[in-house]
Amino acid sequence: MQRPEAQPPSVRAAVGTGALAVLLTTVLGGIWSGLVIANLATTPALPWAAIAMAAILWVTWRYLDGWGPPRRTSLARRRLLRANSMSTEAFGWALAAGMLSVIALMGGWIVLVQIANPPPRALPDFSTDPALTVATLILMAAVVGAVAEEAGFRGYFQGVLEGLLPAPAAIAVVCLVMAPEHALTQGFVWTSVLFYLIVDTVFGVTAYLTGTIIPGIIVHAIGLALFFLVIWPGDPTRLPAADGGADAMFWLHVGQFVVFGLVALLAFRRLAALKNDRPGTVANHAVA
Repeated sequence: MQRPEAQPPSVRAAVGTGALAVLLTTVLGGIWSGLVIANLATTPALPWAAIAMAAILWVTWRYLDGWGPPRRTSLARRRLLRANSMSTEAFGWALAAGMLSVIALMGGWIVLVQIANPPPRALPDFSTDPALTVATLILMAAVVGAVAEEAGFRGYFQGVLEGLLPAPAAIAVVCLVMAPEHALTQGFVWTSVLFYLIVDTVFGVTAYLTGTIIPGIIVHAIGLALFFLVIWPGDPTRLPAADGGADAMFWLHVGQFVVFGLVALLAFRRLAALKNDRPGTVANHAVA
């Protein structure tokens, strides 16, 4: 009997990095949730969970960037992470495109909630906890989510896929693989699915055009913090559009989504024009 042909290395690498990305986000998210629960149950006045998680993130980042055993894979890990440096101009346009997208998406989320009236997002009750602790934990939650997703999905996974598929297809695959994870935490409703497909496309395009995950991490963390602090807490108070919620503020948010979305597209267009000038070697890593 003939032995089955081995899978091409590139396909194995794509499957492996995809599994790693899912594992990374799940494990880091689980560790963070456990630390927050323990912190608030024992010493809520001292946000020690944020310090502990920062140390865990640092060790994880260093390993993904090539530090630690096995040494034979250290260079490969650095390449996969894609924590490359970039020109100041490209960095500025990447941040601009990302933040304009975040502003557009803030308006888009509010519009979707008022149109579809989905079940309210389950948020932790921090009403009895010290404000400083709550603020610190929310900011660290934003950093954890940004680092885990950008390193695992836009670094390792998308980077391998870009060598196997055209860029649009690579970005689409990453979006589809991430969809179940988002649905588990955000709910299996079409508004969340559509919203996160757009979000993941924005970050996927940013990583592709810049060749690095650094600006994506910054924008992702800021965006999560804004949604945690400003957008999601207000969802229960939003009046459905069909029940009289289509007022002046509703249309203002529609305009916010359209105008800032179009300006973000122009910024991405400028970033695409700079793509050929970006550094693409391991020697240009921003993280040692």
